[in-house]
Formats: sequence, structure tokens, C-alpha cells
Amino acid sequence: MKLNIQTDFTKFPRVTSVLRRGDHGISAQPADRVALAHGERRLRRRALVLTGGGQILADFTEPTLLAVGDRLVLEDGRQIEIEAAEEELLEVRARDGAHLAELAWHLGGRHVATAISPGRILVLRDDGIRTMLEELGATVAAVRAPFEPLRDTHHDHHHGHEHRHHEHWERDRYGRLPGDPHYGHNHP
Repeated sequence: MKLNIQTDFTKFPRVTSVLRRGDHGISAQPADRVALAHGERRLRRRALVLTGGGQILADFTEPTLLAVGDRLVLEDGRQIEIEAAEEELLEVRARDGAHLAELAWHLGGRHVATAISPGRILVLRDDGIRTMLEELGATVAAVRAPFEPLRDTHHDHHHGHEHRHHEHWERDRYGRLPGDPHYGHNHP
């Protein structure tokens, strides 16, 4: 949302909390909705435009990851539901289930946000990713649709220490990590 510097945000209803999809206390019908793109669902402080035309202010103490179906609770108790906004995506189709799994594996190795369903994968539009997928034999089409990728559990939690990709893997007695072709054995 493009904001005017002279906008008085103190007039906007404020978000006081978040109810997660499926939590107790979610009202049957939300007062309104807000459509957010995948990259917009992690926010700390932001004015949001509701689908009904109003505006609210989200002002969390720390960045908060929102999911489709979550509810923002306003000061007056009204609940605003999070929806997935339409985005420019690639729809990836495979020859069969094994090929789809292979394509998902390649995307995961590149940390690409993916929405996986039977018969297809959706990813944010990217020419390099498109080329890779086509070279792997996928049928790829540009589409515009809501995007709700799988949560990245590796990056959505904190361990209280710096991030290293292989921090939970055990080295073998030769000092090798899983994935090394010589893991678990040594050649004379």
C-alpha cells in the first residue's frame, strides 16, 4: 500500500493480537478480510487495506508470520481474516508422481517457496527456475493465482544460535556429513 506522509495512523483501528487458523475464539464470520502476497505475510509494522476498503494498522513488537486463515484481532474485538493475494506464478506439471517428486526435490534444494498439490507445483515466477524446470522435463505455464506455499520449517524456527545448514547432522567417524558419497566408510 502506498501511503501519504501526512496520513494520521493514529486514526486507524489497531491490531492487538493474532488468532491462528483453527484457534479457539475465531468468530464464525470475519468483519473483513485483507489479501496479502506471500512475501507480505511476514510483517511488523504496516498499514493494511481491507478488501472492504477500510484501513487498519498492524504494529507488532517483532516480525510476525501470518498464514492464510489467521485472524487479526482489532482493539474493538473485530476479526480480520488473512487471504492469499493473487500473484504471478509458474504452474509446474510433471509426467507422473515420481517426476513431480523429483521436481519438488530440485526446488527444495534451491530453497524455492512451493505450493504442492496432486499433479502440480506452484512457485513464484522466476525465469531461471522456469528454465531449470523445463530442462528437467516439466511442463511450465505462467499463471496468476493465490499462493500459499508450504511453510519452511527449517527457517521458521530459531535455535538460539547462528544458522548453519547441517547443524543437526552427525558426522561419521571419518568426519564426513550425510550426503557425502563416502559417508560411513573409507577407502584404503
